[in-house]
Amino acid sequence: MNSSILILASLLYLSFLFGVAYWAEKQSEKGKSLVTNPYIYALSLAVYCTAWTFYGSVGRVVTNGIEFLAVFIGPSIMMPIWWIVLRKIIRICKAQRITSIADFISSRYGKNATLGVLVTLMCILGILPYIAIQIKAISNSFMIAMRSSPNENLDKFFLNDLSFYFVIALSIFTIIFGTRKIDSTERHEGMVATIAVESIIKLVAFVTVGIFVTYYIFNGFSDIFSKASHIPELSKSFIFNSTTESSTWLWHTLLSVMAIMFLPRQFQLAVVENVNEKHLNTAIWLFPLYLIVINIFVIPIAMGGHILFPYNTVNSDEYVLAIPLRFNEKLLTLFTYIGGFSAATSMIIVETIALSVMISNNLVIPTILKNSKLQDKFGGNISGLVKIIRRTSIVLIILLSYIYYKTIAGHYSLVSNGMVSFSAVAQFTPAIIGGIFWKGGTQKGALIGLLVGSLFWFYTLMLPSIVGAGFFPQSIMDHGLFGWSILKPFALFGLKGMDSISHGLFWSLLFNTLCYLYFSIKSTPSSIEHSQAVIFVDIYEYSNHVESASIWRGTAYLNDIQLLLSNFLGERKAEKVLRLYTQKHNIKLNSEKADPQVVSYVEKLLAGIIGSASARIMISSVSKEEKISTEEVISILKSSQSLLSANKELKRKSVALEKATSELKEANEILKKTDKLKDDFLSTVAHEIRTPLTSIRALSEIVYDNPDMDVTEREYFLGTVVKESDRLSRLINQVLDLEKYESGKQKLILEEVDMQEIVKDSIDALYQQAKEKEIKVVFLPDRFAPRFMADRDKLIQVVVNLLSNAIKFCEPQKGEIVLATHYVEGCIYTSVQDNGAGIDKNFQRLIFDKFFQAEDQTIKKPKGSGLGLAISKKIIALHQGEIWVESEVGKGSKFTFMISVV
Repeated sequence: MNSSILILASLLYLSFLFGVAYWAEKQSEKGKSLVTNPYIYALSLAVYCTAWTFYGSVGRVVTNGIEFLAVFIGPSIMMPIWWIVLRKIIRICKAQRITSIADFISSRYGKNATLGVLVTLMCILGILPYIAIQIKAISNSFMIAMRSSPNENLDKFFLNDLSFYFVIALSIFTIIFGTRKIDSTERHEGMVATIAVESIIKLVAFVTVGIFVTYYIFNGFSDIFSKASHIPELSKSFIFNSTTESSTWLWHTLLSVMAIMFLPRQFQLAVVENVNEKHLNTAIWLFPLYLIVINIFVIPIAMGGHILFPYNTVNSDEYVLAIPLRFNEKLLTLFTYIGGFSAATSMIIVETIALSVMISNNLVIPTILKNSKLQDKFGGNISGLVKIIRRTSIVLIILLSYIYYKTIAGHYSLVSNGMVSFSAVAQFTPAIIGGIFWKGGTQKGALIGLLVGSLFWFYTLMLPSIVGAGFFPQSIMDHGLFGWSILKPFALFGLKGMDSISHGLFWSLLFNTLCYLYFSIKSTPSSIEHSQAVIFVDIYEYSNHVESASIWRGTAYLNDIQLLLSNFLGERKAEKVLRLYTQKHNIKLNSEKADPQVVSYVEKLLAGIIGSASARIMISSVSKEEKISTEEVISILKSSQSLLSANKELKRKSVALEKATSELKEANEILKKTDKLKDDFLSTVAHEIRTPLTSIRALSEIVYDNPDMDVTEREYFLGTVVKESDRLSRLINQVLDLEKYESGKQKLILEEVDMQEIVKDSIDALYQQAKEKEIKVVFLPDRFAPRFMADRDKLIQVVVNLLSNAIKFCEPQKGEIVLATHYVEGCIYTSVQDNGAGIDKNFQRLIFDKFFQAEDQTIKKPKGSGLGLAISKKIIALHQGEIWVESEVGKGSKFTFMISVV
């Protein structure tokens, strides 16, 4: 492919990234922040998948089989634990305005500047190889796409090297969107949006190549695996044949668990750029899903490449790009190149921003603040100086990475360099995990542990790379330092049988952890160490009032504090920030001396700009701080905690009072409603009783006053009196039954029953009524329904009532009623469906109330007490069941009740 096309594509892609970042920044200014979207947050975490993933994973498959998966299994295992670990780290960083890994460790252990320096140097040494392999990936992919050998580019430096110009372009992009704001706790909206977009691009590009190889070159997965099975070196790569390989899996998985937490770029995006802890809920499932999808085609591409390029004619790291190039798929080759370019650039951008913040806050600014001459020179424009330092740091980091690539990284695979970087950040694990869960961790323990761990890391992992590049004699590797065999970097203290990464990680992490624990137990923490330990470990108790729990005590003048803040925020913004804070906490600003709470607040603001250690130095430069004993610190924190507990208790009681008031109000409304229902009940009962009584009396008087009445007519009147008497008796019995149900006096007489028999008996009881109206009654039984324990007579009463109502509301000669039973998952459902008048939806919830009858029946309203459905509901409730209705006016009704038989 023509180099001009590749250069133009690269520049257009970078321009596209500029456009995305610019648009995101503008959206943020309009109040439409993109980073508040949990999916953007989760996708930005995929910066974890660098050129190592895009190119190196395929190469790793060819040499080490499925061992490459350990790097992705670790994060997937770790993600569910993020809600415990990372959420706590996020809460701490927001409360303490922490901006980086170095600042986190420094702040936890008494805001110690030395710790910040050590962690920063460790990150620089550890991450430079990682950035270098991204530059290597960009350079190699460019050369491969041009059909040139990547090795041709290793001898070219600076102006003669095209990758150098890519480095310059990336430096400019990173500077523009990574150092616009000096407060590192403010979000880099443009950067985060760009990383999220790049995550999608590299995923689509890699999957596209995978589909091309799997389904266009070969006939699917089975075809590739079948052909690969005949290649011995590939077959062996997928078989565990020793405990060594199992050990490698374990250590590499553990290493990736630590890397996903503590790589500077991951910390930047997962913690510093996080705007809502709840976004972790999405990241917990979306990020592992992303890792699964991007790895689906790694093995097919690796096998396909090995089949297509036998005898190592093409480096396995280059298969992803070399395969589409071999088949002259120019568009796919270009898209693949952009995908790899995206994977590399996203890592470089975030990593350099994170490192530049650490260099500024932990190396340069503290040095200036401790030097009176430098402080006098730059004291009036610290904010401008911070920007210059960070921008210069970005250029230097990328330039040093470029040099490392040219001198060392170019001789090693992408994965081997990346694992060295992983092992470097793994050294932070004891200090961080111990720091957030163990109050006993001290500054001395963390410092010595990190120092010892980093020395072992350098000796076992970094030194071999330097020796391999020819900077140190090979005898160190063959015979050990000073010729002592026990000091061989790859067989330290005689330990053999482990791969180099597992071996280095084991020794460095072992001595790191032991030193951290031992010296923490043996040393006594200072007051500020203890206060920070309590806040970090118990952050959920203090995060809401950490600003008011001021530990600072001393003398500081308000003008000095305000002037100090103005150097970074500007006079107007500084004044506004202080005014809002003091108003919120009812602090007076008219006094000459600054309130301790204000001093602590200003220190936290400065910590977000120049780091906690530098902020402590600056506050000390304009104040006279008194030493506080550990006992006083504990007292202050306990008092603050007591205040918080009191506030929580007050709030709880207030909520309880509001709830009680609401419940009383609701109870009062229920009483009013009940009282009205009682009046309606008595009124309806009186009316219903009066109707048959009036009829009985009238008919009896007619018979009494006419002794000569015709026998036939007399029998008719007396028959009506008997019917009305029966009606009156049923009404009184129903009222009494309902009273028993509502008072809880009604008991069930349980026996084993068959629902089919209950329905049949109910139909037989009302057979004559249905026959008189010429209504068709159909029963559809479920013969597999089991027998169960219930009150037979009560259930017959329910079915009879439902069937009786259906008969009432069906038109003569046109009516159809279907009764059915269904047994489903331990429940028997019994339904009575008719084609009668139907019930309006507004009344469907009311028909089970006492004395309710729908008011808008299209046929003449039948007479009745309105207690049948209310009693039916009570009976079903006693059987731990439910009853409901489905109906539409003019289309009939369907009453269903359900009883569990399990």
